Amino acid sequence: MRHEARLWLTNTAAVRDDDVQAWLPLLSESEAARYRRFVRPLRQRQFLIGRVMLRRALCAVLDLPAGVPVVEEHVGHAPRVTLPAGVPAPGFSIAHSGDWVACAVSAGTALGLDIELLDPGRDIIALAEQNFDAIELAALGMEPPARRMAAFYRMWSGKEARFKLGAAFDAQASCIALPHPHLSIVVCSAQPLAAAPAIEAFDIA
Repeated sequence: MRHEARLWLTNTAAVRDDDVQAWLPLLSESEAARYRRFVRPLRQRQFLIGRVMLRRALCAVLDLPAGVPVVEEHVGHAPRVTLPAGVPAPGFSIAHSGDWVACAVSAGTALGLDIELLDPGRDIIALAEQNFDAIELAALGMEPPARRMAAFYRMWSGKEARFKLGAAFDAQASCIALPHPHLSIVVCSAQPLAAAPAIEAFDIA
């Protein structure tokens, strides 16, 4: 059986400060406590927008009214989501890089999502030597120089997305790289997806 997934993406720099502040009351007590612990304003912004995206994505995918999903912190893990009785547990994953935040949700399969801001100034060879195994390094070395940066980020995002999906699903994970001009985006699913999720703009209204 193949499942569906949806993916929302936004550039947080385009979100008005007034909107961000208006969303603060949506956080649960445990989320608000974590929000206050972040020192950098950008990280606070990423966290808050990611949690608002998660709530809206869950409502859209599971056809729930606003305010129904209860989201709590789960230290060292993805947030814990409580839903009404009879609603199946969804798969979801949140990712951020630079000003960008993304959220993927599926009603039928566990997900892992990673996004990475493409940075041509980074020493990708040094990073690969520190983090890739011999097979991955060989594959990266076979890429033409003009495509090596994109290949590195695709491999990096794939590793991160698989990690978020969890070791229990790693062997059968199905991973899809999505095209974007500024980001490397990879979503991995425990069960095959019927199609690659389209990248949807997060509606801040």
